[in-house]
Amino acid sequence: MSSNRVLIFDTTLRDGEQTPGVALTPDDKLTIAKQLDRLGVDIIEAGFPITSKGEIEAIKRIAAEGLSAKLCVLARCSREDIDAALNCDVDYIHLFIATSDLHLKYKLKLTREEALNKAIESIEYAKSHGLYIEFSAEDATRTDLDYLVSFYKSIAEVGVDKVNIPDTVGVATPSSITRIVSSVGSAVGSIPISIHCHNDFGLAVANSIAAVEAGARQVHVTVNGLGERAGNAALEEVAVALKILYGYDIGVKLPLIYETSRLVSRITGVYVQPNKAIVGDNAFTHESGIHTHGILSHPLTYEPIPPELVGRRRRLVAGKHAGRHGIMKMLEEMGIKVSDDELKTIVEKVKDLGDKGKKVTDADLLAIARSITGRVKSEERRVKLVELAVVTGSRVIPTASVKLEVDGKTYVAAETGVGPVDAALKTIEKILSPTVKARLKTFRLEAITGGSDALAEVMIVVEDDRGNTVSARAAHEDIVMASVEAMIEGINRLISIRREY
Repeated sequence: MSSNRVLIFDTTLRDGEQTPGVALTPDDKLTIAKQLDRLGVDIIEAGFPITSKGEIEAIKRIAAEGLSAKLCVLARCSREDIDAALNCDVDYIHLFIATSDLHLKYKLKLTREEALNKAIESIEYAKSHGLYIEFSAEDATRTDLDYLVSFYKSIAEVGVDKVNIPDTVGVATPSSITRIVSSVGSAVGSIPISIHCHNDFGLAVANSIAAVEAGARQVHVTVNGLGERAGNAALEEVAVALKILYGYDIGVKLPLIYETSRLVSRITGVYVQPNKAIVGDNAFTHESGIHTHGILSHPLTYEPIPPELVGRRRRLVAGKHAGRHGIMKMLEEMGIKVSDDELKTIVEKVKDLGDKGKKVTDADLLAIARSITGRVKSEERRVKLVELAVVTGSRVIPTASVKLEVDGKTYVAAETGVGPVDAALKTIEKILSPTVKARLKTFRLEAITGGSDALAEVMIVVEDDRGNTVSARAAHEDIVMASVEAMIEGINRLISIRREY
């Protein structure tokens, strides 16, 4: 193997399944294993056979698929575990025994010498059955370094094929990992070294990469960083960093990373946090006006890698930090053309919603754009809303008070209705009856996005006493305001039509 080649050992199906609340069926495991094989991982740790009959069934089914990846199973240093592994039709076993004084005293009740003897006995038994052996000294990073080095040197002499160094509770730092890997490497000679890091302090990926820099040529990972407690080193982060930042040769097909992440998330029910590197929803999403302007000029201004490299697409979103360039690009992708004045109004509306703490979705932006692009030009608007107040409740009659400006003059009126929307629209009809007799023909909420405070889009049809009919729409986070704005827009259109004839 080239000195620049780093093997990816995926343990999603074993350590990943130990994520609290995750339990995979044999069908689930087979589906994930096939995807991992497509992704190009080198080794798949398919499970822990001694755990259950279902575990053995799942491993056997995966083994029968004839995947390109090597299949490995986990076993403690006991003949029972090794026999269970032998029953799974695989020839690669991952043996382990704890070596830290903490584990030896309180968990295993063994001395250091007894632990080493137990390891050697198990290795010899597994070897006698022709198994390829990767060996882990569990809790290696909390093990006395002199004893750890001596332990690995002893098991190397009895024929292990690979040694793995686990940071079982994630307490290592990159510098300590470097020291441990270098020391163990000197003791085991040409035997390959692997690293297995947990993320309790958020250092699993950094520690894994430090191990590779120190000479390890295999990294244990899980998709989406699944695993016990805070999880394991994330496959997507390790693979992309090793390939892009360090230039190592890995077998993982980067464009399949996002697809794999989504599959595992769906099957396990563990959702990926939005700001997760590489596979999170926000990883290639831009809102800030400065950022979107830069991205549209040249993507590398605010993206370290092209999203397509890992099977993603760039996404621009609207929000309080959005700018004209980003909003314009989003509208163009929706097939909407706007004037400079319309764009300015749309951006102001988006920022106003953002200032109120609301997330502006693509559907919200579309609703805002449709309502604004369909408006009568401001210089032709004879009717403008000045003020609106509504009163409603279980023991009061819904009442609306409206102040309108019509041809520069202010009018105020109030009306009751079956609800606040009905009361407000009746009040508008009352105020405008001397100017244009209009009645509401149809009313509907065409789109409501998100939660209870989300943007509502109202679409109405208004008819005057001459038989003219117009439609209008408006979008607002307040349904009453959206209704009033749509009604006023419709009446302004009617007035424009009446003036033409």
